[in-house]
Amino acid sequence: MKKFVILGGGYGGMRMLQRLLPNALPNDVEITLVDRAPYHSLKTEFYALAAGTISDQHVRVSFPDEPRLNIKYGTIVNINLQNNLVHFEDESTLSYDDLVIGLGCEDKYHNVPGAPEHTYSIQSIDQSRATYQTLNNLPPHGVVSIVGAGLSGVELASELSESRPDLTIKLFDRGALILSAFPERLSNYVQKWFVENGVEIVSKANITKVEENKLYNHDEEIYSDAIVWTAGIQPSKVVRNLDVEKDPQGRVILTPHHNIPNNEHVYVLGDCASLPHAPSAQLAEGQAEQIVQVLLSRWKGEQPPELSTIKLKGVLGSLGKKHGFGLLAERPITGRVARLLKSGLLWMYKHHNG
Repeated sequence: MKKFVILGGGYGGMRMLQRLLPNALPNDVEITLVDRAPYHSLKTEFYALAAGTISDQHVRVSFPDEPRLNIKYGTIVNINLQNNLVHFEDESTLSYDDLVIGLGCEDKYHNVPGAPEHTYSIQSIDQSRATYQTLNNLPPHGVVSIVGAGLSGVELASELSESRPDLTIKLFDRGALILSAFPERLSNYVQKWFVENGVEIVSKANITKVEENKLYNHDEEIYSDAIVWTAGIQPSKVVRNLDVEKDPQGRVILTPHHNIPNNEHVYVLGDCASLPHAPSAQLAEGQAEQIVQVLLSRWKGEQPPELSTIKLKGVLGSLGKKHGFGLLAERPITGRVARLLKSGLLWMYKHHNG
């Protein structure tokens, strides 16, 4: 039996399980999923969990209940590519013949002193729970600073402003206009929404240091009851420690078939992979589809197919429960329609996977 191991039950890992089980997986291949938690987490909704507007159960989806799926729970500390072994925190190991690494990302603090120690995060479900506890236990009229006005920071700030309207929310961004990766029309729409809803935007920010309850913007001290960091991501530490070629962001450079160069048995998926687009759930799922095609060909002893460029349908963001924004087929959309579309896609995903 060939041992096929998937590290990480994120969006990409779940899509691979969908495509291989119950019937597409060859009879001579056994599949093992490795994750720390006994469920798939909807990372795109962690901002709402942290803000306190949805429950913990809302962001969990059970892994497939399939007889041919083995699940191993544990924390990975190292991958030995030479000996085909995955090492765990409890000193156990797992061997593989084919491996998919989809271990997600962590916050990137850009060497800002004190940022790892004195800020909260929404990168994992555990961190989002801790952020929820802190934000929702703040006294009336507390001050929350959110560093980073990309999609995660914007969604957290808007959701928190509805969940805790008594709080003073400050959103810090390096650019002159928030959501710089989006068309200016969308940035202006979101900026106007924040002004109308009392969220303070601090543009052209440069966070130089963080201390307990203190944020330094251009070395100016700003008091905060809680500071949440949403200002960048990097691949997980296990991937950063791999002795393979990486791009300037620390993501693993791959062949057109998504495997490590000179090793057609190790694939890298999602936030850890160097791809033409910014990391997203949609991109991880598209990549997973292609990796399955490649694996099925190679397991048959055939040459893998030529793969087309992964096409993304767009991106949607929320502004609280009633408004949203996004790009669909590169066309900007705003308002209630965008929010309804995002809610509908989330319902479909949970219905299809749950």
